Amino acid sequence: MHYDDVVLGRRSIRGFKPEPVPKAVLKEIITLAMRAPSSLNTQPWNFYVVAGEPLDRIRAGNTERNLAGVPDSREFRSHGAYEGAHRERQVEIAKQLFAAMGIAREDKAARTDWVLRGFRQFDAPVSVVVTYDRAILGGDIAPFDCGAVSNALVNAAWSRGLGCVINSQGIMQSPVVREHAGIPDDQVIMICIAMGYPDDAFPANAVVSRRKSVDEAVVFVGFEE
Repeated sequence: MHYDDVVLGRRSIRGFKPEPVPKAVLKEIITLAMRAPSSLNTQPWNFYVVAGEPLDRIRAGNTERNLAGVPDSREFRSHGAYEGAHRERQVEIAKQLFAAMGIAREDKAARTDWVLRGFRQFDAPVSVVVTYDRAILGGDIAPFDCGAVSNALVNAAWSRGLGCVINSQGIMQSPVVREHAGIPDDQVIMICIAMGYPDDAFPANAVVSRRKSVDEAVVFVGFEE
């Protein structure tokens, strides 16, 4: 695949075929992803690639604890609710997804089920949990580097016919993820990425989010008009 085709064609996948992803393919994807840049070549990232029964236990524990009202225990800092243009973009993609799935505004049961899909990591056959070394906890550089490798991972997966969605709901109950993925205490859980072969019959998979224009996002300094 041409690089432009990967970047422009990739979209978030929220419905997956049940077929497993071969370990060799996952190794290939992660090898490519780890070519991502990192600060001073520190490469702080590690990956816990979970499938099968351990992933099913994470789904169950995540869902049960969230339905029981157990507080969020994600290990990254949160800024709270979005406002302004950020909130508008959040609402816009939610409307696109609900429209694609035929979920009406007043259909609370369907909306709840959609949220639960996130806790279940969208029923994907693979979850890649991205962590970094606790020894460098406290700064913003390691999370930044994990963002870079996560972007590289989803693009590498797309180039191999696999879809992903970066999913913070899947790590809302970090003790559950840590226990069943075997993540030691010397690692900070940054994010998880649901991965698998896209189900083309799943309506939400056709949704493509609108992107800011270059004129909205970029300030050129020192250039002649």
